[in-house]
Amino acid sequence: MNSNALDFTKMQSLGNDFVMINGVQKDIRMTADFAKRIADRHYGIGCDQIIIAKPSERPDAFRMLVFNSDGSEVGQCGNGARCFAVFLRDQGLMRGSSIAVETITTNMEISIHSNQTVTASMGFPQFHPTEIPISMDSEELKYAIVIEGREIEFAAVSIGNPHCVIDVVNCEQTEFEWLGPRVQAHSAFPEQVNVGFRQIIAPNEINLRVFERGGGDTLGCGSGACAAVLCGVREGILDRQVVVNMPGGSVTVEWPSEQDPVRLTGSVETVFQGQIELSGDSGVTL
Repeated sequence: MNSNALDFTKMQSLGNDFVMINGVQKDIRMTADFAKRIADRHYGIGCDQIIIAKPSERPDAFRMLVFNSDGSEVGQCGNGARCFAVFLRDQGLMRGSSIAVETITTNMEISIHSNQTVTASMGFPQFHPTEIPISMDSEELKYAIVIEGREIEFAAVSIGNPHCVIDVVNCEQTEFEWLGPRVQAHSAFPEQVNVGFRQIIAPNEINLRVFERGGGDTLGCGSGACAAVLCGVREGILDRQVVVNMPGGSVTVEWPSEQDPVRLTGSVETVFQGQIELSGDSGVTL
């Protein structure tokens, strides 16, 4: 094996794909430029996000660092968190079927089930504007912004990262490519926002497309699925257990009560393993 190369595992859930790196046994320090190189689908490995496992100060937990394809670091990724648990198990780092995971914004519990689905306890939602964050004076079920003369109505929540949810008649016929980046970069969102386009099929089923902050169009978004359901429960239009269909597949979101964390359940897959060369100017240290 090449000592000047970085070992990785490629994983996916709902077509939302990740490069997983073991930073527990080696002190991996990632740079934004190298994260962008890894994520590049033409010159790198190709992925939506890079996830690095790190040790925690707690003996029963691990830290999860998440980098978007544009090199920015974010605090949460539901699909990535579920892949993270399987990665820890396959690396021989996880004992049993459950593990505590810490991110820069959230503490989660993740469980691997006998049918190989994985459930991530995603924490508690935050609806107050200062917690999302969103530049609004008071907490509301729905907000509105104006984009190029059009009023856009949406719900908003943070589930470790900021989300807004826009209702549409049909996810496939929405102005996704036009509206997504304009909402994401609107001044109402001081840290930008993940934009979900929600089509309600029934109280227990929705279709969803997500324009991710730092990533753009994605086949699947776990925290986006949670956000769409959380807002729908709060609005009184969705049940507390909902199947969320996205272009890459389906997950189940459960929010038993306001006193419980939201839970995300779905399948994950290991795609392949490999190494990527570390050039002298990568900035990454091992």
